Amino acid sequence: MDKTLSDGLPLPQRYGAIITIVIGLSMAVLDGAIANVALPTIASDLNASPAASIWVVNAYQIAIVISLLSLSFLGDMFGYRRVYKAGLVVFTLTSLVCALSHSLEMLTLARVAQGLGGAALMSVNTALIRLIYPQRHLGRGMGVNSFVVAVSSAAGPTIAAAILSVASWQWLFLINVPLGIISLILAMRFLPANNARSQASRFDLPSAVMNALTFGLLITALSSFAQGQSLRLVLAEVVVMLVVGFFFVRRQLRLPVPLLPVDLLRIPLFSLSICTSICSFCAQMLAMVSLPFFLQSVMGRSEVETGLLLTPWPLATMVMAPLAGYLIEKVHAGFLGALGMLVMACGLFALALLPSSPADWDIVWRMVLCGAGFGLFQSPNNHTIILSAPRNRSGGASGMLGTARLLGQSTGAALVALLFNLAGEHGTHVSLLLAGTLAVVAAIVSGLRVTQPRVDA
Repeated sequence: MDKTLSDGLPLPQRYGAIITIVIGLSMAVLDGAIANVALPTIASDLNASPAASIWVVNAYQIAIVISLLSLSFLGDMFGYRRVYKAGLVVFTLTSLVCALSHSLEMLTLARVAQGLGGAALMSVNTALIRLIYPQRHLGRGMGVNSFVVAVSSAAGPTIAAAILSVASWQWLFLINVPLGIISLILAMRFLPANNARSQASRFDLPSAVMNALTFGLLITALSSFAQGQSLRLVLAEVVVMLVVGFFFVRRQLRLPVPLLPVDLLRIPLFSLSICTSICSFCAQMLAMVSLPFFLQSVMGRSEVETGLLLTPWPLATMVMAPLAGYLIEKVHAGFLGALGMLVMACGLFALALLPSSPADWDIVWRMVLCGAGFGLFQSPNNHTIILSAPRNRSGGASGMLGTARLLGQSTGAALVALLFNLAGEHGTHVSLLLAGTLAVVAAIVSGLRVTQPRVDA
C-alpha cells in the first residue's frame, strides 16, 4: 500500500482522481465570490436590506475559515478521501437548500453549512494530490491545483454574470448539484485511500473551539471594519481574538500533534512559503476588488466589458500555472516564486500608472502580466508547502495552505474598503500601488528560500 501511495496512481485512475479534485475545488472556491454579483437581486427577492444580505457572503467565508484546520486534522486522522467525500455530500445537499431558500435567515444558515462542506474539500485537496501524483511529478499536480484556485478566484464575478444573464440567482447554487453528484461518483471510483496515518493523532475539542473563535473573530473584525461598522465593535472583536489566540497558540505548543501546525511553522521553508502565499493573495484581492470600480465608475465601462477586461488575468494564470508545475522539477521554487511575484508587481504598478483614457489593449497586457506572474508563483509555492511537511502531516499543510489563501483574500478585501474610504476616487490607484508593494515583499520573502535546501520530490 505504501509503495502504491509513494508512486502515485496509475494513469487512467490518476486522470479520474484529478478531475474529481478539479470539480470539487472549483465549486468550493467559486462559491466564495459567485454570490457577490447577485446580492442586490437576492436582497430584493428575499425582502432583506443590502447590509443584511452581506451575510450571504460572510457566512460562507467564516464557516470555511473556522473549520479548515480542524477538517484537515481529521483528514490526517481518518483519511483524506473520507473527508473529501463527506465534503462533497454536504456541499451538494446544502447547495440545493440554498437554491430553495425562501428567507434570508434560511439562506444564511444554508450558506454556513455549505461553507463547512467547502472547507472539507479545500482542507485535503492538496494532501490528496500528494497521493494521486508520483513524487517526481508532484509539481504538475500542484500546477493543476494552483490554476484551478487562481482562475476560480479571479473568474467568479465573470461566471456569475454569465449565469445571471440567462437564469435566476437560484441557479448560482443549483448548478452545484449535478456537478457535485458527478464529482462524488468519480471520488468513489478513483480517489486513493491513505491508511498509513499517525497513531499519535487525537482530536482536541478545546483546540477546535479556540481555532474557530480566533479565525472567526479575525475575519469578522476585518469584515466589520470594511463595512464601516462601529470602531468600538471592531476593537472589541480584535481584543477578544488576540486573547483567545494567545491561549490557543500556547495550547498548541504543548500538543504532540497540534491542530494549528506550529510544528510545521518551525520549518523555515514552510513558514516562508506561507508568508508569501498570504502576501500574494492579498495583492491579488486588492487588484481584483478595486479594478471593477475604476473600470465602471471612472472609465464608464459596462459590467460585461469589465468582466471581459478582467478575464486576461485568469487566462494568463491558466497558461502559466501548469507550465510552472513542470519547471519546478528543474528550477528552485524560491527563484521561480520570486520571479513570478516580480512579474506580477510590474503588472500591478503598470495598472496603477494607466493613462486617464486607456485603450483596451493598454489594460489587457497589464492584466496578462499580473496573471502570468501569479501563475508562475503559485504552483512552486504550493509544491514547496506540501513537500516541506512530513507525509503524515500532509493534511495540516493542506489546511494551512487554504487558511493562508483565505486570510490573504479577506485582508485584501478589507484593505480595499479602507482605502476607498480614505482616498475616495483615488482608491483604486492606491489599492494597486499597495498590491504592487505587497508583491515585491512576497518576491523578497520567496527569494530568501533560495538559501534553504531545495525540496525535491
